[in-house]
Amino acid sequence: MRIAADRILGLALIGLAALAAFNASQFEVMFSYEPVGPKAFPILLAAILAGLSLVLVFRPGENGEWPDKHVALRLLAVLAVLLVYAMLFTRLGFLITTVVTVLFLARLFEAPWKKAWLAGVLMSVGSYYLFTLGLGISLPTGYWLPKFN
Repeated sequence: MRIAADRILGLALIGLAALAAFNASQFEVMFSYEPVGPKAFPILLAAILAGLSLVLVFRPGENGEWPDKHVALRLLAVLAVLLVYAMLFTRLGFLITTVVTVLFLARLFEAPWKKAWLAGVLMSVGSYYLFTLGLGISLPTGYWLPKFN
């Protein structure tokens, strides 16, 4: 049972990679704005995920045991916070949702309140400017803010 956890996780991640590659192959755009199109990057990431997952299946680690109850609950809480982040991302906007998410994740891993708030604000504002100014990606402002044109 020691290596079963790594192998089960590896098989689950291979399934996730296959699902991601299938969904990416279904992308259809009316025009091509880059030489390889929008399918290439997600399919490449799915292939990398599948390849690394094969390592887990065929060469599992020595300590591939299931986490204890405390760690498993914390991991489930991280998953729940990230799911709520995905659901509220467009509704509340990038800045607010990211601040709250980082705050909850930092507190979940026992960061003091002051450092958790600081990390949330710095990560939210820093990544916002990285995406918008550095990469030219527009991020949602949320329904609660007026549109700035």
